[in-house]
Amino acid sequence: MAAARLLKGFEVEMYTGRPDGQVVGCAAEAAAALADFVTEPDNRNLEYTTPPEPSYRHQLELLLEPRRRLRAWLAPRGLTLLPGSTLSLGDSHRFERSAPENPYHDTIEAAYGTRVVTASVHINLGIEAMQPLFAGLRLLRCEAALLLALSASSPFLDGESCGVHSQRWLQFPLTPPQVPLFTDHAHYIRWMEEQLAAGAMFNVRHLWTSVRPNGDDRPHDLNRVELRICDLIADPLELLAVTAFAELRLQRILRDPEPHDPLMCSRLGGAELAALADANDRAAARSSLESTLCHWRDGRPIEARRWLEQELTELAPLASELGLSTALSPLETLLEHGNQAMRWQKRHRRGESIAAIVASAAAELAEREEQLMAWLATDASHALR
Repeated sequence: MAAARLLKGFEVEMYTGRPDGQVVGCAAEAAAALADFVTEPDNRNLEYTTPPEPSYRHQLELLLEPRRRLRAWLAPRGLTLLPGSTLSLGDSHRFERSAPENPYHDTIEAAYGTRVVTASVHINLGIEAMQPLFAGLRLLRCEAALLLALSASSPFLDGESCGVHSQRWLQFPLTPPQVPLFTDHAHYIRWMEEQLAAGAMFNVRHLWTSVRPNGDDRPHDLNRVELRICDLIADPLELLAVTAFAELRLQRILRDPEPHDPLMCSRLGGAELAALADANDRAAARSSLESTLCHWRDGRPIEARRWLEQELTELAPLASELGLSTALSPLETLLEHGNQAMRWQKRHRRGESIAAIVASAAAELAEREEQLMAWLATDASHALR
């Protein structure tokens, strides 16, 4: 079963800070001291990646091990890891450079300021053949709002409630502002070259959109689809569940493209689909699971939670066949009780301060990681294959 699964890997961005929830930047120092960590332009968050691996159990190990090392380095400094995808307790009015001498960071700060100072997780799923890759890209682009609805974790900024579920996605500078639904690899290459020639992108990495092709030599050498829309999913099992959902959507289109490729079976044209997808992304950023989206098949309105429930029901046989039912199971609880942003907002409406919410969530995350590392040492963990 595992051989049929896609390779997958993660790029995880996280804030560092005090146990009371206040962000404290130390990315440059941490990256210099620890292997496999890299800085972001702002010093308050840093990133680590996991190597390609089809097994969900092995990816859980790969997600936890760098955090274990990082926490051991942070602890003597009185620091910890903070959940959430925006500067919940501030200060978003200043940029705290991790590498003041880096000219690319000069450009980023001048162009965007602290709109880019966010934390997220990028999910990479391996597909090497170009026609299936772009078909999968189109499907995930049209359903990216569902993934944001599951992952939203940024309802606060600068100590205030933003009234939305993903402040990160609403503030992040999507670049270029309009991206087409690519018909094939040649279309993607041509469009990328046009954007670079026009100065709409600084380099080939500067395609900041919900989902994009990825590879060692973009735009020519591609081998994976990269989901960039998700807020930080701090709980590793919830992250793996969202990944399993995305993989199952890709597995379905790989097996039977015609009924699942938006360009082949939607009543809408390519330009309409791209506009619909972007509008859905914004709606999901505002209300996540409670948002009203427009289905890519025919434009009809549907609540995000209901759309997800329908898809999970239809995907259940394939999940069982591929041994992904266990990996997928946390989504049931997430749909019932809400994503992290919804849970945090509920606590805030009950009168709990944002500082208290973030501080308790940071402590809960550390405890959760300890529980998962202990679980990996048991035979029961092999249920996650």
